[in-house]
Amino acid sequence: MLQSRIIPVLLLLDKGLVKTVRFKDPKYVGDPLNAIKIFNDKEVDELFVFDIEASKKETDPDLDFIRVFASECFMPVCYGGGISNLGQIREICACGIEKVSLNSGILNNFNLIREAKETIGSQGVVVTVDVKKNVFGKYKIYDYRSNKTTKTDLISYITRAEEAGAGEILINNVDNDGTMQGYDIGLMKKVTDAVSIPVIACGGAGSLDDFKKVKALADVSAVAAGSFFVFYGKHKAVLITYPKYDEREGLFRAN
Repeated sequence: MLQSRIIPVLLLLDKGLVKTVRFKDPKYVGDPLNAIKIFNDKEVDELFVFDIEASKKETDPDLDFIRVFASECFMPVCYGGGISNLGQIREICACGIEKVSLNSGILNNFNLIREAKETIGSQGVVVTVDVKKNVFGKYKIYDYRSNKTTKTDLISYITRAEEAGAGEILINNVDNDGTMQGYDIGLMKKVTDAVSIPVIACGGAGSLDDFKKVKALADVSAVAAGSFFVFYGKHKAVLITYPKYDEREGLFRAN
């Protein structure tokens, strides 16, 4: 078994697969079902699927579409987007989804984490935290719905999420999203030092070496990326990729 998971992140908009840069200007890159089939063939560790339209517009998760892509996935799947109550979580898991990602829906309702833990177990609850530096260079929670940085302190937020029952925390750096210039190692280190549950790094991966660095320097439990798995070359041609097992194994092998 690998020491760390490598997780592709798929963003959905109008049932299409898109990619963003710093959470802006979503670019259509193809059919998500086709991407899922390719990831099946490449035997990915796990898959995260986020419906950014449902999050933005605060609409209910599209259960019919979730059933479709869940039936196509041969790997564990985490779904996020538009989740604001326990009933939705039950319905999503009934579609064949193993984990749910709670983000915008818990900004003012941490009780949803507790309810989710009691219903599906902490192993099925991922708290996704969008982080952005404010004008003073401090890490703060970013609210994707309003496109604004909140006043909420990062460390207090993630420790509360852990206490409430989160099984994992995914940290997504808004400033690095889609840039493919590497993870914010300092940010990830702050998070792993503050909590004892697994931390997933996301935002900025552009090479296999970026995965290796964030694991070695920040001790994250898993790495996630979007652009790295769908773009190829300096002109960012669309090409679904994923490292072979021996490449992944070599990245995290103890020296």
